[in-house]
Amino acid sequence: MELRTYQREAIDAVYEFLRTRDDNPCIVIPTAGGKTPAMATICRDAVQRWGGRVLILAHVKELLEQAAEKLHLVAPDLPVGVYSAGLKRRDLGYAITIAGIQSVYEKAGDVGAVDLVIVDEAHLIPPDGEGMYRTFLAEMKQVNPLVRVIGLTATPFRMKSGSICAPDNILNAVCFEVGVRELIVQGYLCPLRTKAGSLKPDTDQLHVRGGEYVAGEVEELMDTDNLVLSACREIVQHTQDRGSVLIFASGVKHGMHVADTLRTRHKVECGFVCGETLPFERDETLRRFRAAELKYLCNVNILTTGFDAPNIDCVALMRPTLSPGLYYQMVGRGFRLHPGKTDCLVLDFGGNVLRHGPVDQLRVNGIGSDGAGPAPAKECPQCHEIIAAGYAQCPACGHVFPPPERRTHDGTATSEGILSDQASRTEHEVEETFYAVHVKRDAPPDAPRTMRVDYRVGFNHYVSEWVCFEHDGYARQKAVQWWRTRSNEPVPDTIEQAVEFADMGALAPTRAITVMHRPSDKYDRIVGYKLGEKPPRPESEDGLPEYAGAENDEVPF
Repeated sequence: MELRTYQREAIDAVYEFLRTRDDNPCIVIPTAGGKTPAMATICRDAVQRWGGRVLILAHVKELLEQAAEKLHLVAPDLPVGVYSAGLKRRDLGYAITIAGIQSVYEKAGDVGAVDLVIVDEAHLIPPDGEGMYRTFLAEMKQVNPLVRVIGLTATPFRMKSGSICAPDNILNAVCFEVGVRELIVQGYLCPLRTKAGSLKPDTDQLHVRGGEYVAGEVEELMDTDNLVLSACREIVQHTQDRGSVLIFASGVKHGMHVADTLRTRHKVECGFVCGETLPFERDETLRRFRAAELKYLCNVNILTTGFDAPNIDCVALMRPTLSPGLYYQMVGRGFRLHPGKTDCLVLDFGGNVLRHGPVDQLRVNGIGSDGAGPAPAKECPQCHEIIAAGYAQCPACGHVFPPPERRTHDGTATSEGILSDQASRTEHEVEETFYAVHVKRDAPPDAPRTMRVDYRVGFNHYVSEWVCFEHDGYARQKAVQWWRTRSNEPVPDTIEQAVEFADMGALAPTRAITVMHRPSDKYDRIVGYKLGEKPPRPESEDGLPEYAGAENDEVPF
């Protein structure tokens, strides 16, 4: 199995972390971005290169099956055992053990000493208290005081406590992160588009318990005839050309109401699964849905994690939630690529997109946001498309939004221009930089391409620019100047060369950028940089630069 560039970078980041620190790292890769191949490669290296033992923990049998499958592809000769009541296996004594946390959490002594514990969906580890994960990991620490824990997740935060990584937590720091936006741009995830329902539930009346809406109240709110009839009508209307529609309901009664309405009113078959569905019935329903024999599938609290159906090209959210993680996991079921699938439509009947923002810019209290202000999305009043808040015109129907009203004064000082054509400048520290070949949408085949540069300046917050090496005239001159400011290498002629050199480390690191915002402009602009030192130009035996260092075979744990 050939790893993608970011998967290889994630693995290298883990090894560097384990070698240079004595605490525990976390990898952040979006849903459908390929966490399992990275995990399988770490397992293979730990056993074959360094003679270690590894335990993989997950909370649902689907994730255990995926891990076993990828391990077999990456290293078919590895001895792998499975310990899971759901899979009816109790394998122990293997170099690699894949275990369900519910089955193994009281059996650390039976598992024995391992060098690495890898936790899939690591955001489920509670920040404090007991719980199965914390109980088991504490006992594993007693069996082997030197055991290290590696977490993998798409959502490195919890609704109430914020980041899952902290000095006193099981996981202590994110060692690698790649975002939804980069993987969509690079062609590894499916683009999303969103529409809101025409009838809006009044969630202001709902009570909150433990940071989430009270479940019974949510179901009662969403299970009215008007809301169900309207939502089902719009689901059928918007999915005439869609192949596989996954619906998230607010409760069992609500889900059965939705499935029955689709069957009786619209004469379409709709499957239904929940926690009470018998295993054989659930497995057969999911098989039919994956095989595209069943177009509509409604579920309650079942298919948010671990469910892999790449053919899903529409997700209907009939469940309001205050949890950005749950919202992300539901929407993430549509991220996977599939032949003939150009995008995934998200039908939001619970106001979740407006509440949490786009999935590549989630608003999470304590992480990249102070929790105040509107979410970075808005709904078109004409076609109900949900789009980024900065659009002046709806890209779906052409509706022109009125200019925003401006307050006469603010309670705190601001750098915003006092007049509409004055600009403000903000400096952002750059946490990571990503490079990719960019082809303009609907451009002719012979059109020049650009190198897209994405600067991560906060949790899932990016600022982008485009460098035009393949253009002529002034655009090429600017690209040449941009390159020479950062590199001792010759200026590339093609975008592939530019990206390859950038990924090899030929460019000076960008420490900070200054972004100019002008209210009259459609986009913000980067107008200043703080750069590190230009890297030297090492030569290999064949005269080509060698920016990636020789592989370090020192045991990282």
